[in-house]
Amino acid sequence: METFKLNNDVEIPKMGIGTFQMEPNAAEKAVVEALKDGYRLIDTANGYMNERAVGRGIKESGIKREDIFISSKLWPTVYEDENAIDDTLNRLGIDYIDLLFLHQPAGNWEAGYKQIEKAYKEGKVKAIGISNFHDEKLRKLFEIAEIKPQVMQVEAHPYFPEAELREFLKPYGTRIMAWYPLGHGDASLINEPIFTELAKKYNKSNVQIILRWHIQEGDIVIPGSTNPAHIKSNADIFDFSLSDEDMTEIAKINKNKRYYIPSDSLEESYANMKMDFNSQK
Repeated sequence: METFKLNNDVEIPKMGIGTFQMEPNAAEKAVVEALKDGYRLIDTANGYMNERAVGRGIKESGIKREDIFISSKLWPTVYEDENAIDDTLNRLGIDYIDLLFLHQPAGNWEAGYKQIEKAYKEGKVKAIGISNFHDEKLRKLFEIAEIKPQVMQVEAHPYFPEAELREFLKPYGTRIMAWYPLGHGDASLINEPIFTELAKKYNKSNVQIILRWHIQEGDIVIPGSTNPAHIKSNADIFDFSLSDEDMTEIAKINKNKRYYIPSDSLEESYANMKMDFNSQK
């Protein structure tokens, strides 16, 4: 698996498997399959309620802990809980996490970020991430952060390539990790004629062309799947490259179209969404 170098020189795999909306048993099996197929990045979150299952999948794989890059996210209700990071580590069954995000720009996110910075200095966290930040909260975070984030996880795909955000992040060396990398599975996006044409040209699938586009845009990409064939196929994108002309043609389908519309009111509701993370199966 190829890697990107983050702004603190930590190496992160270019592709991983996401476990959003996976029930624990499905997440455990998906992690085992992905690691068998050469994935080395696994993404989860407190709020996915499958961290324990992800940890079991990692152990079951038989692959050394230090060879796997694990990312998770703190939920807003635990930003002020001084045990939140240790609890996350315990659920995953590990003693450090490679990348830890603030999941939402909600609640006392300033306190949450300081918690992660403290854990980073203590060696419990190897890289710091933020997820879904935008507008004034995004600018404020970069102003107050002692350690600028290494990764920002956001919705990104060819219909919404996050061009403005990329320009904002460039001076800090913060890299995008794309969720909804396939446009929430939108058939209109996946079946755009440019992808069908390039799939024939490179003897790949439309999905593989889109995932390759992400890699060449500089994105870390985390498609989620519980289907073993899809998990294997998604990772088969490192034996070809799209040309500059191909990338230019793909850029023309940008529709500035999101599938998730962020708002302050929605985000603040997450700060009151209590979940018992330690009850995970």
